Amino acid sequence: MPADPRVDLFRAVPAELGEGAVWHPGRGTLLWVDILGRQVHEASPTDAATVSRPVPQLVGAVLPTRGADLLVALQDGIHRLDPAMGATRPWAVAPGHDAAKLRFNDAKCDPQGRLWAGTMALDEAPGRGALYSFAPDGTCRKWREGVSVSNGLAWSPDQRTLYYIDSPTRTVQAFDFEPDTGTLTRPRVAFATTAAPGFPDGCTIDTEGHLWIAFWDGGCVGRWDPARGRLLETVRLPAARVTTCTFGGPRLDTLFITTASCRLSPAERAAQPEAGFVFAAQVGATGRPTDLFAG
Repeated sequence: MPADPRVDLFRAVPAELGEGAVWHPGRGTLLWVDILGRQVHEASPTDAATVSRPVPQLVGAVLPTRGADLLVALQDGIHRLDPAMGATRPWAVAPGHDAAKLRFNDAKCDPQGRLWAGTMALDEAPGRGALYSFAPDGTCRKWREGVSVSNGLAWSPDQRTLYYIDSPTRTVQAFDFEPDTGTLTRPRVAFATTAAPGFPDGCTIDTEGHLWIAFWDGGCVGRWDPARGRLLETVRLPAARVTTCTFGGPRLDTLFITTASCRLSPAERAAQPEAGFVFAAQVGATGRPTDLFAG
């Protein structure tokens, strides 16, 4: 599959289901996960090495904190990860979450340092998941039920809108967001993504307020104007299952993109030898600083 000329290979670290890319400003590294491989990966743009840390469960996301540790969204809840020792310990659970049938998927922190995380069914049955927020003290609130595949989260530059993706709907939802309380109101569909191939997955937002959305089975990342619901440009990847993206690097002007290799046929694997790798693209945009968990 031909890639956009702006796209370079960042790490040839095989992942079944690469996801959760996030820039760690304190460590100067990119963090990402392999959900099915139960790994948390970390790499610096200035060093060829990649540090891989195994975790005991399926892992949907990794989040930097204002301290020395990390948060990881594991199958049964939110855990803390010591990056030096590689050990995890349970931190918070969502009431009613059934880890025998569900797992956590994408997660992000809001600008005030709360954690937002969604769930989905292990068998991908529709309508089984939810969207939660976790305060720094571990208090959990459920904001959305009937979610099928909880995915991308991004806040507008003025912090007044939360954009949210439930992938099978092929839409981006929006909520009014109250920064002081973390309250969501006025749920609505911001725009449909049917102008792009595949299903919207993870996303990030740039300083101009444009959403960059990865498309599962679409082989691309699209830049969208959420106010007009208009696709502005497309960045092609050499893999069909594009999962998420984030801005990073010292100037936050590199778009890091994760991909997946799971459930590809032998012919598809042969056509996509770089599926599951991480890519870096220079797209002429700049991201916001990473929001850190406040707990």
